[in-house]
Amino acid sequence: MMRGPGARPTRRTALGLAALSAGGLLGGCGRPSTPSDPSTPPTAEGGVERIEYGSDAAQFVELTRPRGASRGTVVVLHGGFWLEAYDVSLARPLAADLAARGWTALAVEYRRVGGGGGYPATLDDVSAALDLLAGRTGAGPLVVLGHSAGGQLAVWAATRRRLARWRSARVVPTHVVAQAGVLDLRAAAAEDLGGGAVRGFLGGSPGERPAAYAAADPRSLVPAGVPVVCVHGRDDATVPIEQSRSYVRAARAAGAGASLVEVPGDHLDQVDTGSRAWARTLAVLDDL
Repeated sequence: MMRGPGARPTRRTALGLAALSAGGLLGGCGRPSTPSDPSTPPTAEGGVERIEYGSDAAQFVELTRPRGASRGTVVVLHGGFWLEAYDVSLARPLAADLAARGWTALAVEYRRVGGGGGYPATLDDVSAALDLLAGRTGAGPLVVLGHSAGGQLAVWAATRRRLARWRSARVVPTHVVAQAGVLDLRAAAAEDLGGGAVRGFLGGSPGERPAAYAAADPRSLVPAGVPVVCVHGRDDATVPIEQSRSYVRAARAAGAGASLVEVPGDHLDQVDTGSRAWARTLAVLDDL
């Protein structure tokens, strides 16, 4: 995978909590600031707000609000096989495009393998970031949208309250959209997707770490409890489309609402806002 455009904001300007409350989202949660990075696409509201949910440098979200009333909230979880080398810059173009189309967008950074992440820290971070939205989402759906490894995290986020460690989680999405998601972790480990990325994320093979696989594998956690739409490129050689097909089969067998939208293109077309694959993802959101 490749690093997307943009870089992490470097200058923080404190904002009053009242300013966040006035936007109807995240008021009083975390420590807000405004990034000045010119590569971060501006919005009609004047920029992107950064909110930290922990003390680690990777524990923050970037909030982008649309002009006028919001259609709903989309939480964007970037991919990169859970590795430190890939960061929230992959999510920024999607968040900006969603905000331009009327959605409130929350791009999430989290600890990754090589930077203090992996199981269970990465999952802890995704849960904490999503819980920032407790009582603050307003009208409209709350969608978690994840690409690649972010697809695993997105589906997992909908199921996490069934697991003892995350039973107290406060926010559950109304819908999940997984773009080229790594949704069958046992198969992904067996096929060595990402050069051993799944074993790196979970600390070993399924035989060595059965509890970690049971707690993190979307295919093992069906039904998710909310509708899941998998959007996957037919020519994806990085995360084969069988990952989504396998998940949808298992979810439907468990009586869950799950569907697969096959799109043209390869893995990175999913995060290219000018691609037909992204246009199909937007159509999925329009239909929610």
